[in-house]
Amino acid sequence: CMDLRARVLAATLICGATLAVLAHPSPANELQVGYAATGLVIHDTAETLRDYCARDTDNRLWLTLPSGARFELVTSTSDPAIFNPGDGAFHTFDAAEVRGALASLTFPVARIHADVFLLPYPRRSGLESAAGAGLILLSPGVQPLSREQQHAEFIHELGHVVHRALMPDSGAATWTDYRAMRGIADPAVYGAAAAHANRPHEIFAEDFRALFGGALANYSGSIENANITQPAQVAGLKTFMLALAGEPLHVSLGATPNPSRGGMQFSRAGAAAVALDIFDTQGRRVASLAPVSANGSVRWSWDGRDAHGAGVFYARPRDGSSVSIRVTRLQ
Repeated sequence: CMDLRARVLAATLICGATLAVLAHPSPANELQVGYAATGLVIHDTAETLRDYCARDTDNRLWLTLPSGARFELVTSTSDPAIFNPGDGAFHTFDAAEVRGALASLTFPVARIHADVFLLPYPRRSGLESAAGAGLILLSPGVQPLSREQQHAEFIHELGHVVHRALMPDSGAATWTDYRAMRGIADPAVYGAAAAHANRPHEIFAEDFRALFGGALANYSGSIENANITQPAQVAGLKTFMLALAGEPLHVSLGATPNPSRGGMQFSRAGAAAVALDIFDTQGRRVASLAPVSANGSVRWSWDGRDAHGAGVFYARPRDGSSVSIRVTRLQ
């Protein structure tokens, strides 16, 4: 994520620092938390300051999260940590705008749990907004924040919460499918240690904002990484992301020739590259076909030899959808 000094917290670029899931603050400028929130709860600036902030004996202001994670806040724009003091004051996110951005979201968030804290001051250990498992911290700017910036930054950070909840790093196969679909499979170019715009987590958060955020969240009409395909132009990407939330897929499956006396080809446009299972009429799986992706489509080849004769069979992709197709093998 860009820090306060780089963007003066009022630039148009979207911030997306991610947070590890541990119990105590990290010494390496990463926010680490470890509690489970319930629902999407927005804590406005007044509540955050009143209920979660306190001064120590040296008059330093500290933010303490429900997990026990603790962060010093920078309370003055004249502090050496602030490279550009802007207009001399910190300007916080507006809770009404955050709620408005959430209301404009078109992604189902029933399974998403997060506390959203609107910070009165930035964290010294990480001046930028950030997100992690069950948590979003929205940092103030040194210039008034536009409605567009507030919507865009919040929805981007929510994208991080979504991928941690629905597509965690432990789900290697799902990330492999996403990276292949997105054209970011090369780990030497697109990895956690790459330039910010090339990090897969950041690309996912930007895809989430672009595909599911409202008009204000997409005021720029672009994403941070201008060198990759715009998300709306990636076949199957929106369907893939909706499937993470349990939304049904509605992408048809084709087979040629059908009926067939030998092998046949299955194809599906705009869908994830997953295995295709072949079942007989008794529900027994007779074959599992490996996918091949090309030009936004997925193809599978079946030679029919596992069918043990002629008859009717059903093919279904292994993506959790109810899509299937009936095929017939002739003698």
